[in-house]
Amino acid sequence: MNSFEDLLAANKGYSARFTGADLQAKAARGLGVVTCMDSRIDPLKMLGLSYGDAKILRNAGARVTEDVLRTLVLAVHLLGVERIMVVAHTDCRMSKVTDEQAHAAILQASGVDTRSLEFRTISDQTEALQDDVQKLRSSPYLPNGLPVIGCVYDVATGKVEVAVPQ
Repeated sequence: MNSFEDLLAANKGYSARFTGADLQAKAARGLGVVTCMDSRIDPLKMLGLSYGDAKILRNAGARVTEDVLRTLVLAVHLLGVERIMVVAHTDCRMSKVTDEQAHAAILQASGVDTRSLEFRTISDQTEALQDDVQKLRSSPYLPNGLPVIGCVYDVATGKVEVAVPQ
């Protein structure tokens, strides 16, 4: 069995029942969500959304990187995004280490030197959210007044709390 056989087999069943051919590329609810890659987060269920409602971007720590900004600029101007939520979460591994500690752990575990990468670990989650929301609000590539908020998802309760209001 190859590394992906299980997934490709599951896709055969999915494609046999597929009903999304009529969905548009635009975000049906005008929403962009930046959240963490943590597997405990289901962005659609977390926000009461359906398939096709939002553009969802995920990365380690829910950080607004240059690539996230690039993608959101496209989503806003071409794909119907009219509001953005940046959603961090409790118990995030990115808030429990420094970049230096992450580099050292990877070097020790696998012998790979990752020091040329910036992991953007989080020493203060509220401050990081404020910075990332401000980066979006002040971007010359996004419309002035674009609604942007920063939230924290609690992985123990499923609740989303606004940490950086509109």
